[in-house]
Amino acid sequence: MGNFLTHFGTDFASILFALTVVTGVLWTLDRFQLEGQRKAAAAASGGEPQKASWLVDFGRQFFPVIAAVFLLRSFVVEPFRIPSGSMIPTLHVGDFILVNRFAYGLRCPIGDCQLLARQGPKRGDVVVFRYPVDPKMDFIKRVVGLPGDTLRYANKQLTVNGEPAPQEVLGRFGDRLDVEHVETLHGVRHSILTNADRPVQDFEFTVPEGQYFMMGDNRDGSSDSRFWGTVPEAYLKGRAFFVWMSWDSSTLRPVWSRIGHRIQ
Repeated sequence: MGNFLTHFGTDFASILFALTVVTGVLWTLDRFQLEGQRKAAAAASGGEPQKASWLVDFGRQFFPVIAAVFLLRSFVVEPFRIPSGSMIPTLHVGDFILVNRFAYGLRCPIGDCQLLARQGPKRGDVVVFRYPVDPKMDFIKRVVGLPGDTLRYANKQLTVNGEPAPQEVLGRFGDRLDVEHVETLHGVRHSILTNADRPVQDFEFTVPEGQYFMMGDNRDGSSDSRFWGTVPEAYLKGRAFFVWMSWDSSTLRPVWSRIGHRIQ
């Protein structure tokens, strides 16, 4: 599974940007011109100032709210919902997560340009990025390979630059056939799942410059860089860091044990 993230998407970002611009123009026009004209007309006639048109009033009332949402979503944090199981056991279906949009630099809210550069992802970071096959879609995976790294995956064991990532077996994961392990990837401890009944997909690969190699924690149930290639640095959106809500669609109830979970 690929773990397409559920949110309002790139189209929503464009709509929100357009609304911010339109309401901002209306707010500015009213604040510095139309309001004064209404007051001057009222003073000349000795009556009360006329009300602004519905369109101007809309811009005046909603611009601060729309602008705040746009800036918060574009540059600080962005919410997503996990719709599939490719990141189990780290992220569960129905988890609502927050993504730090400033973790890897300040990017333009529309397009791929970068406004302020920062250090890139570390091995082990859980990252949201634009899907290379269809950049309108967002994916979430774990970074396992940085630019220049040589990766090897054999017998479901990950090796980075000749150093195996140690695995500690925990046992069966719930009522599934998958086995849960704790993997330590260059100091980052996190859980992964493997399934002995699924064929091993071995590979050896050197990550190109400016690219990142991503894998799902559900190693035998994830469509990731093993299948569709690496992720360009320009496609990175931010680091996932917090589960603020989790919803079980089968019981129509919150999963209280997941709420407040820090993503590692």
